[in-house]
Amino acid sequence: MTVTNGFTQKPATNGAAKTAVPSAPNRAEELSELIDAVKALVVPFVKDADDAFPERAQGGPAGASTADLPVRTALVESLTLQEVVPRLNLTLPQGNGGGRDAALALVQRVLELSVNTWDQGFLDKLYASTTPVGVAAELLLSVLNTNLHVFQVSPALTVIEKTTARELARKFGFTGPRAGGITQAGGSASNFTSVIVARNTLFPETKIHGNGAGRRFALFTSAHGHYSVEKAAQAAGLGSGAVWTVQIDEAGRMIPSALEERIAEATAAGMTPMYVNATAGTTVMGSYDPFEAISVICKKHGLWLHIDASWGGPAIFSATHRYKMAGSHLADSLTVNPHKMMNVPVTCSFLLGPDLKTFHKANTLPAGYLFHQPEANGAAAEEEDYPEVWDLADLTLQCGRHGDSLKLALAWVYEGAAGFERQTDHAFAMAALLADTLSQKSDVFSLVSSNPPPCLQVCFYYADGARGSPNPDKAVNSRRTRAAVALLIRRGFMVDFAPGDHGSFFRVVVNWQTQKGTVEGLVKALERVRKEVE
Repeated sequence: MTVTNGFTQKPATNGAAKTAVPSAPNRAEELSELIDAVKALVVPFVKDADDAFPERAQGGPAGASTADLPVRTALVESLTLQEVVPRLNLTLPQGNGGGRDAALALVQRVLELSVNTWDQGFLDKLYASTTPVGVAAELLLSVLNTNLHVFQVSPALTVIEKTTARELARKFGFTGPRAGGITQAGGSASNFTSVIVARNTLFPETKIHGNGAGRRFALFTSAHGHYSVEKAAQAAGLGSGAVWTVQIDEAGRMIPSALEERIAEATAAGMTPMYVNATAGTTVMGSYDPFEAISVICKKHGLWLHIDASWGGPAIFSATHRYKMAGSHLADSLTVNPHKMMNVPVTCSFLLGPDLKTFHKANTLPAGYLFHQPEANGAAAEEEDYPEVWDLADLTLQCGRHGDSLKLALAWVYEGAAGFERQTDHAFAMAALLADTLSQKSDVFSLVSSNPPPCLQVCFYYADGARGSPNPDKAVNSRRTRAAVALLIRRGFMVDFAPGDHGSFFRVVVNWQTQKGTVEGLVKALERVRKEVE
């Protein structure tokens, strides 16, 4: 018996013609071998991060100036773009590929040239590493490789998304019979979809005729709101000029009376106020807007209230901190990103709401070649028997949809809501510890954040000596901050900075997995680096 081109040739009998029988593919064995080979590379990558914790706790390598330290730590090898490109040496073969060996060599180079977010020193952005259960979720999604556009091809994952979104919506106070949500390709996509749903719901004619009829819509967000609102206005054909920023108070929260004034100004300018974006955990300061007061204004003027809780929303899991989300149940829509505070793999973003009928009516379009559910027509569309939608793409602007809800669902099954609460409380405690430690060293640091801070980021300057305040020269503060951020990388810490009234200040973001020793070690590293940048 011989095999040719994947078919087994059976020997002819009594002069009969040969019959080609397909041979079984060998993908399972190939997958097993490749997973084992990749596992042999990625597990040591994570272990390097774990093994580096004692060094982080002491503030990085001791007794040496930064210039004397090696360029590589478990966190990252400090390289320029000009150095990364030739080191990566990515070539895409136009003929035959290099097979397993070439693929594994590329995996190794990617690991060597990437930031290891599992490292305790990664305190840079509003996300951190995933978890072992998160990796398992990603592996399962890769194996399934299905699209969550219609139930027929993704039955289990569709049920998981519906169930997980409904339970998450309940946490925020959306308890109606059609409360729930959908996953989107990130927080910006969730916010954009909320603008489309708001416009198509409040002004149904726009779904067909667009923003015409001489109407110019106005959207409102705080001065510290995320830039995705302006992006959404551009993508929706409203233009960035449609976004009106609202004054904030000293804590970075939207001022309700200022919102009233901006609505009046927009109306006087001939615009049609439509949408208010309130924020739960602003990007820089972590502030929570006063949702209840903002809701009163929205109802008064007939405006859509959206809460961007991409970052700060998971505080809802904590009995201690959920008061920050007071009034979330009053929103018409709400974005939350478990891939940020909750260490779920990127990306995982939900757009939640009190009634998914609203999402469906705003986004549905007939596509008989794809959606085969009964359509919601006539009076039934307004009644309690509005059909539940199981072809989830009909609720969104997307057709191709990844099974991101599984990442949260599997973590929820693994940890439980009680586990989420413990982790949330721990993270907030670490942010408070950092703020308190810095405030006790007022000759070295000057807090910008409140103590304790509202969310998980802590903002501060280097203090100008015993004065306990930043140098009055903005350029000096910016130079010191930027130089220190660069030097900290060589010590195994990656933090960020942002512009402030006195120049650039540090912004450190802790997460669910940040340890007390990491906080203490970062402060030591900041003190050592301070001497060098001076």
